[in-house]
Amino acid sequence: MGKIIVIGSASIDLVVQTEILPEAGETVMGKSFFTNPGGKGANQAVAAARLSNEVYMIGAVGDDDNGKQILSNLEQNNVNTTYMDIIENEKSGTAHITLFDDDNRIIVVPAANNYVTAESVLPKLENFSAGDIIVMQHEIPESTIKDVVDYAIDHDMKVILNPAPYRKLANTIIDKVTWLTPNETESELLFDNQVDDALKAYPHKLIVTKGASGAMYYSDSQQLVEGYKKQVVDTTGAGDTFNGALAVALIENKPLEQAVAFANLAGSYSVTGLGAQSAMPYRKDLE
Repeated sequence: MGKIIVIGSASIDLVVQTEILPEAGETVMGKSFFTNPGGKGANQAVAAARLSNEVYMIGAVGDDDNGKQILSNLEQNNVNTTYMDIIENEKSGTAHITLFDDDNRIIVVPAANNYVTAESVLPKLENFSAGDIIVMQHEIPESTIKDVVDYAIDHDMKVILNPAPYRKLANTIIDKVTWLTPNETESELLFDNQVDDALKAYPHKLIVTKGASGAMYYSDSQQLVEGYKKQVVDTTGAGDTFNGALAVALIENKPLEQAVAFANLAGSYSVTGLGAQSAMPYRKDLE
């Protein structure tokens, strides 16, 4: 079986729970505060590694205590960190998360994640083979994504691109990736609210996640793969869990509908605990 290579961000999440969302200039009392390892790349790597073997992460952390915590957490979750860089005199990335009304608002400070450059990443990819799946997100430089996609095409590797957080994405990249997995908001921004037309234009490629409602893609017709409803505690990391699980199902050569259903199920588990990674399921949970 092939390998999964997650190229992306690794950060520490700084999370505040509040029952009142402050207006500009207003101070309110929060309910709780906690920190967790996070970053979309690390989250997706952990999600995949809890469901499969042979998951590698390519990324960067700072030479600080947060960086040590990030690497330790990846290793404890069976993610191979051989290709993670430690950047001297730089801080590790952070995500500042506010939990309010069963949803989240996030501000990301990339820091060391800005060092996940093509010059750093491409030599590491020489250790992988045709048929392996690369997973990327938008918390690393756009130039890195472009060059990695070109490398993957030249070496018969497959690419899942999760275009989150949203930024403009060149049509040439959309055309080249194997699968594109925006959520509803990101898909509307990417395709100027013409999501139905985009689904038809990119059959078997564009997979739009819709939270508890499931995920949609186009085959011979528009397909909605139903989601699974569970008690929501924290939605942070649900999309990352979906993408990690999707990579696992696809590397196992599941048909797309089955792969999306598997990813939906994994994502539904992830919302049942606090923090991006705490409730990510293990394989036994899904069987």
